[in-house]
Amino acid sequence: MNHPERFRAIMNYQPVDRLPVIEWAMWWDQTIERWKGEGLPKQLNDVFEISEYFGLDPYKQFWFSTNQPTIAAVQHHVDGGVAGMDDYERFLPHLYPDHSAAIETMKPWAARQAAGEAVVWITLEGFFWFPRTLMGFVGLMYAFIEQPELIHRINEDLLRFNLGLLDQVQHACVPTFLTLAEDMSYNGGPMLGENHFEEFIAPYYRRLLPRVKEMNAMTIVDTDGDVTLMVPWLERLGVDGVLPLERQAGVDGMKLRRQFPELRMIGHYDKMVMAGGPEALRAEFERLLPLMKSGGFIPSVDHQTPPHVSMDQYKDYLKLLHEYAVLACR
Repeated sequence: MNHPERFRAIMNYQPVDRLPVIEWAMWWDQTIERWKGEGLPKQLNDVFEISEYFGLDPYKQFWFSTNQPTIAAVQHHVDGGVAGMDDYERFLPHLYPDHSAAIETMKPWAARQAAGEAVVWITLEGFFWFPRTLMGFVGLMYAFIEQPELIHRINEDLLRFNLGLLDQVQHACVPTFLTLAEDMSYNGGPMLGENHFEEFIAPYYRRLLPRVKEMNAMTIVDTDGDVTLMVPWLERLGVDGVLPLERQAGVDGMKLRRQFPELRMIGHYDKMVMAGGPEALRAEFERLLPLMKSGGFIPSVDHQTPPHVSMDQYKDYLKLLHEYAVLACR
């Protein structure tokens, strides 16, 4: 099987020769800095090149930022300066950039994907993530009550921006899947109630996701922490899956599989065991093996590999990842 075929098959609960061997979030900058002192070639800086060096499957991500005309995410959970509509209007000239140049660079990847040599995926910023970026978490929580019109204005503009990106992307390289950056949950569960989700988030999903499905791409929501209570909210909107299923937040992948048999999942390998030695690494894969055998799941580190993990320890992890990717399909 080639790489796109394998991804689609496993995510559609069909037989595969092996599971994909990927990192969805790659590595911390500090991790790479450490590894360059431990033998990682110093000229390797691009995450795709580093991925190739480690023998991972060729998955190429394009992240379309809301505030920089590049394919890299440069602003995450900073407390922004938007406190009201006037502030947002002032920020507008610096938002929703033209990504035409970045999209043009996708065209060679379209050929590689068509030949089965790579999987292309894109990331759009979501309807919880972006208002929080602009307003900060506390500001957003107050705005749900005090400035609902501001949140709807931001998300209407974001929806228009994201739909426009999809129109452009379709002419360059249709991705195999799409992730929506949200981070709407933490270790205690969702950061917002279901009523606010339905009022401020769901309407924009209902208008965005049909466009993604027209492209025959899969939608996976990226939300850290414990997503369990949020899964039914997402599924009824047409979201296909979630990541990263953080173990330290108490997420139980097999419980999710039993509750939501059609849910696709990526991640769930507890990053905190990675420095614990070969026995701890293998024990974690044994924990995941029933889920790996169930279909609709790709194991990966449940967030970026932290800098306390040495390169030798990471290579031990990769050796076992390759082993269990085959074992799960027997």
